[in-house]
Amino acid sequence: MPSFILDFEKPIIEIQKRINELREISKNESLDVDNEIERLELKAQKLRKEIYSRLTRWQRVQLARHPERPYTLDYVNRMLTDFVELHGDRLFADDPAIIAGIGQLDGQPVAIVGHQKARDVKEKLRRNFGMPHPEGYRKALRIFKMAAKFGRPIICFVDTLGAYPGIGAEERGQAEAIARNLFEMSHLPTPIIIIIIGEGASGGALGIGVGDRVLMQENTWYSVITPEGCAAILYRDGSKAARAAEAMKLTPTDLLELGVIDRIIEEPNGAAHTDHDKAAVILKQVIKEELEKLSDIPTRELVKQRVEKFGKMGYWVE
Repeated sequence: MPSFILDFEKPIIEIQKRINELREISKNESLDVDNEIERLELKAQKLRKEIYSRLTRWQRVQLARHPERPYTLDYVNRMLTDFVELHGDRLFADDPAIIAGIGQLDGQPVAIVGHQKARDVKEKLRRNFGMPHPEGYRKALRIFKMAAKFGRPIICFVDTLGAYPGIGAEERGQAEAIARNLFEMSHLPTPIIIIIIGEGASGGALGIGVGDRVLMQENTWYSVITPEGCAAILYRDGSKAARAAEAMKLTPTDLLELGVIDRIIEEPNGAAHTDHDKAAVILKQVIKEELEKLSDIPTRELVKQRVEKFGKMGYWVE
């Protein structure tokens, strides 16, 4: 049973509580309630499918922020073997808000870079709530270049509210670090897969977000600003975030239609936070499929297509 429950999840949780109560009664009093439990489980499954199929954009934002949602290390630990985390940017420091390293995906060597959030207060502070400093992006770039040198595909997990906007980060060149990554990633001679696994906000997301395939799990969002930030600017009221989210078109369905992303990744029935293992199995299969497709493209053509892909994004009128 999740410890954090969103409003629209409450009807499902109530049924699940009743199922648990019946199981306890069956165990303690030796009553046969299997038929009732089966009926309630079918009802919960149907209700879960119905609720999650008609979520608003704001509700998907809430799911992307769910504190029990899988983070980068949750996926890495389930999908990879022999993972070795690498630290530091060789210039200033290590940034725990960015995970970077190498590992094996069913025997295939890959490089992994991803934002890392946390669940307890101490770890949240250490990870800076998943908001990287410039040294985090420079660490990522170091791994990108190493992967390209040894011909390893790169997999990036995006999940951040944005790059850290503090004075120290700006003094150490936050904007330059992100801009450098955009430039270098666009020309790296190796396949790159980007996956938004939670929140994808602003340049903080794009700093590790240029690749050959951009994928989103179905309960995530991706935009130039948070809904709260957008509401504060447009409506002079940050509490109108739900209204802003509807206008921003930030969900996977919106972005697939706009040509910003290439594929939507299904989540377990009830969203990724309800079943980390199944979410990892689905995600791993998609990554393997996409890597297989990219491996057939010559490197020169791969880079050319990547540049063209990002160059043609957007609509404008002259």
